[in-house]
Amino acid sequence: MNMSFERLKRLSKQGWCSAMVEAICWLYFLLFAYAAFDKLMGYDKFVVTMGQSGMLTPYASVLAWLVPLVEVVLALMLVLNWFRLFGLYAAFGLMTMFTTYIFMVLYVMEKELCGCGAAIEALGWGWHMVLNAGFVVLGVIAIVLVYKGQNSHSPPRLE
Repeated sequence: MNMSFERLKRLSKQGWCSAMVEAICWLYFLLFAYAAFDKLMGYDKFVVTMGQSGMLTPYASVLAWLVPLVEVVLALMLVLNWFRLFGLYAAFGLMTMFTTYIFMVLYVMEKELCGCGAAIEALGWGWHMVLNAGFVVLGVIAIVLVYKGQNSHSPPRLE
């Protein structure tokens, strides 16, 4: 009887973890899809913005296509189970890079340039940093939960 209760408890925990990972992946999907769409719709503005950033100027024309493309690919990977874990790692990495860029803009660079999308730009730099840092934390949580879910498939121990 105790064994059945433990199994039920473990399955319940797996369901919660799975639902949490699913929710985080869809939040990332919405963020990346919105950001990519906004960049592509305002392509000319995005290229100019990237070109005005000192360290990105030489790569502006390439990055103006590459960044939205990567965001679309990541968005799709996060909603397809086969690619989800890789997508989570890549999303975590990309958000870490974006967050590092915002940190540099806030504390190192003189110009404050952003091509992140009208709604995100409207937040202001401080809240933009908080939003990005929140997504970095969500990425870590999702990756940990995926591994936790994978490890819970091991057979129960007999005690």
